[in-house]
Amino acid sequence: MKNLLGRELPEYIEGYGDVNPFEGAFSNMESKAKQAVMVKPVTPGDQKLYNSLEEVLDKVELKDGITISFHHHLRNGDHVLNMVVDAIAKRGVKDITVAASSIFPVHSPLVQHIENGVVTKIVANYMSGPVAKAVSMRRLKYPAIMHTHGGRARAIESGDLHIDIAFIASPTCDEYGNISGLFGKSACGALGYAVPDAEYADTVVAITDNLVPYPNCPIEINQTYVDYVVKVESIGDPKGIVSGTTQITKDPIGLKIAKMATDVMMASGLVKEDMSFQTGAGGISLAVAAELREIMKKQGIVGSFASGGITGYLVDMFREGLFRNLFDVQCFDLKAVESYASSHKHMRMSASMYGNPHNKGALVNNLDIVILGATEIDTNFNVNVTTASDGTIMGGSGGHSDTAAGAKLSIIVTKLTKARLPIIKDKVTTVTTPGESIDVIVTERGIAVNPRRQDLIQKLKATNLPVMTIEELKEVAEKITGTPKAIDLSDEVVAVVEYRDGTVIDVIKKPL
Repeated sequence: MKNLLGRELPEYIEGYGDVNPFEGAFSNMESKAKQAVMVKPVTPGDQKLYNSLEEVLDKVELKDGITISFHHHLRNGDHVLNMVVDAIAKRGVKDITVAASSIFPVHSPLVQHIENGVVTKIVANYMSGPVAKAVSMRRLKYPAIMHTHGGRARAIESGDLHIDIAFIASPTCDEYGNISGLFGKSACGALGYAVPDAEYADTVVAITDNLVPYPNCPIEINQTYVDYVVKVESIGDPKGIVSGTTQITKDPIGLKIAKMATDVMMASGLVKEDMSFQTGAGGISLAVAAELREIMKKQGIVGSFASGGITGYLVDMFREGLFRNLFDVQCFDLKAVESYASSHKHMRMSASMYGNPHNKGALVNNLDIVILGATEIDTNFNVNVTTASDGTIMGGSGGHSDTAAGAKLSIIVTKLTKARLPIIKDKVTTVTTPGESIDVIVTERGIAVNPRRQDLIQKLKATNLPVMTIEELKEVAEKITGTPKAIDLSDEVVAVVEYRDGTVIDVIKKPL
């Protein structure tokens, strides 16, 4: 069968089940009940703190086929996922589903567990490194499931993703299970992606390398959700958790793109008092923020909030009074961690509050402008940030689809060619974000506006910006690079790409 975007999908996928095809960004919006949560009373004197992970594993119910979850705030410095899966594997448990909000190169030991049948399913919002390569080559028994950040929260709350045991890497924790990401040698800041796991898993284990006296303060995830606490030597390598700084591009082409994107924002009329804004941590995206910063200072504009994974650059704008508040689902650098620790107006949000389309109002619904990237774009404005030019998995939606759906203006900033390949194609390898959610594409050679946004097209006609159709932009790219050869793919499905509402927007097939 085909979904609304014309992507061919199986009706049923082994290890996944029946396929519910994507039919539009807001087509699947019926009211639904949240799943019931396991309640385990704790009486005075009951112990939660244990001396080792092995003692905790003796307490929990380990069996073949369980689903265990992890959060990714420690990013490429994470020690917890490997530690836990190794320990469970030694107990002979098989057919585990690893539901990690994201997977990084540091998680390469998972490949061995995939090959020996310990791990047979993976659910993640983003994958890179050896595990992504192994999944792409169909070494995992069942296809992986790729969520958006908001879609993962939705799946957990609805029961579509049931977690038996959540293992929460806890930079600071007390003996009763109050968790914070703010302090300790593995401090990572806001723990927004861990919140749904803590609230809905049958069993929650806090793993910390910084045990503090009760009560831990401030509390991000509180004791009422935590069953067990264990202290270990290390939950993460600080070098892989946060960088010292995140850099604005110095590349003249990138700076040109940033200036043009800012001109589009100005023409839209959305750069005004009480505006809201989100951008990523990439060099061009930060350059857009730098351009916006100068305009806001010059015109005396004070925004309502900036959001997302917060960088030091957004912290600087916040401290200068250009935004009244920051909403943070994860801190991207040390300055963001420090800001989150020092200001009550720098607020944590859960993954559900951030982007869940089925709660009572995700933050993305209040976004005016979001700046996003792309690996590929097609002539229908569909965007791929999941697979590379060879068809292998190298990323995932994260908040891409969530923010694009919610924002009044979603802008893709990208160079027109990368590695001598055109960014714009007739058909992307994988659809991550549907074209209906993308408003403008800004490249160094020209700007394409989605025909759905006739209002914006009329506004941009009054400027000197190089506006053209996306077909014209594609032609410009191909004059530089030539027409690329199509990727040869097998019929084997290696991953299912879910849209934020749980419908299937695409499947990823094994490259030949």
